[in-house]
Amino acid sequence: MLHFSRWKALAILLTSLVVCLFTVPSLMPPQDVQKLPNFLQRRLVLGLDLQGGSHILLEVDGAAVRKEKLEALRDDVRKTLREARIGYRNLTIQGNSVQLRPGKPEELPEAMRRLRELSAPTGGLLAVSGQRDIEVSENDGLIQLTLTDYGIRNRIRQAVDQSIEIVRRRIDELGTVEPLIARQGDDRILVQVPGLQDPARLKALLGKTAKLTFRMVDLSMTPQQALEGRPPPESEILYSQDGKQPYLIERRVLVPGEDLVDAQPGFDSRTQEPVVNFRFNTSGGRRFAAATTENVGKPFAIVLDNQVISAPVIREPITGGSGQISGHFTVQSANDLAILLRAGALPAPLTIIEERTVGPGLGQDSITAGISAAYLGMALVVVFMIVTYGLFGLFANVAVAVNVGMILGILSFLSATLTLPGIAGIVLTVGIAVDSNVLIYERIREELHAGRSAIAAIDAGFSRALATILDSNITTFIAAAVLFFIGTGAVRGFAVTLGIGILTTLFTAFTLTRLIVALWVRWWRPQTVPV
Repeated sequence: MLHFSRWKALAILLTSLVVCLFTVPSLMPPQDVQKLPNFLQRRLVLGLDLQGGSHILLEVDGAAVRKEKLEALRDDVRKTLREARIGYRNLTIQGNSVQLRPGKPEELPEAMRRLRELSAPTGGLLAVSGQRDIEVSENDGLIQLTLTDYGIRNRIRQAVDQSIEIVRRRIDELGTVEPLIARQGDDRILVQVPGLQDPARLKALLGKTAKLTFRMVDLSMTPQQALEGRPPPESEILYSQDGKQPYLIERRVLVPGEDLVDAQPGFDSRTQEPVVNFRFNTSGGRRFAAATTENVGKPFAIVLDNQVISAPVIREPITGGSGQISGHFTVQSANDLAILLRAGALPAPLTIIEERTVGPGLGQDSITAGISAAYLGMALVVVFMIVTYGLFGLFANVAVAVNVGMILGILSFLSATLTLPGIAGIVLTVGIAVDSNVLIYERIREELHAGRSAIAAIDAGFSRALATILDSNITTFIAAAVLFFIGTGAVRGFAVTLGIGILTTLFTAFTLTRLIVALWVRWWRPQTVPV
């Protein structure tokens, strides 16, 4: 068992060295890392608790989701009955229901049949139990389509899923490294962005729904007349971004923001003011061209989250499928608007219900404290092993040092995020690695006490401790896997380092430590074992 061929020994040493070398880019300045080959440009990322940054807990506005769902349901009802040529009246939203009356009593059965198609069971596993988003009922000629509790929860869950992807795209546009974006509960999203120096900008980006529409300005009356009297039913009063300038805007949307495929900050060629250049998809380009062709000489409004960014006059048809948004932007505000438009609109407003900022200084204190604790723990382990097992304790310490280097190398290769719990996982791994060596050495002692020779005792110690070490490490690895799949944030960071540490521990305990001992036996031919 202690015999190693030259190629096997070389493979073990090279594997240990190569994996440890992946740690080197994490120790180099970022500008020097850029000079390395692409496959080596992988660094260990420090988490929020180590380098500072922003921690924000967002909540999806359930009331807004419910309102949007009801309005969409009302539109579906209107469209369904019009296609069926069924008259209706008193189509309104009341509470969690859309209600109406058929135009003619004899049309009630057909109207119920058509509207029940809107309440088909939702797909997925719950469909077998008849779960529905909408329940349709009739009482004395009044038809009601009611959102069920399941339907509301289902729509909120979908809104959270959509919001997570949009939030991720917005944050990625900021150029940050390894943000954590995860669902928390049914209607909340946890956002952690390590190293972000401007949390106010992050809040501004996440707090905007970014629903963009292109609509015509209503010229049938002035905004002042609409404020003093009553605006036309097809129009509404909206204000400029500073809240000072009112506009009378048609409710009809010429082109929705969903038709945008790109938005980039730039500068106006005439005034050199910051602007946002946008481009539509094919469908949006056609609609925009038709709208501008039909309304030459009239103003149209660019509306973002019910605020008028600008209301330019259409001088000539815009048929190229692209345009420009100007509105007294700064360079940063133009860039932020472009980010919002590229990422897409949120399905519902997000409310910040918890905010925490970790400063770089506090993060550095955490690094210092964590590293100090790790150094102290490792130093005590080193002393204990040497005092208890002498030369073999030194062999174990060398293997443990290589073990830690391999853990950091693998984390760096994966560009993983290292947090304080992650450091705790590394320190715990050191204890597990030492424990594996203790089991081997104690088994060697037992074999010596049983009268075996030095070589036979060492050979038996490594072979017979294998089952015990595998059993203890596998059970710990299962616990780490459960923490990874069930936990979030820092808990997962701890699980990752612990799981990787267990794998490297098994490698070093049964290959590297054994190789070191085998080389010692081959060179010194000992008659006794110094344990």
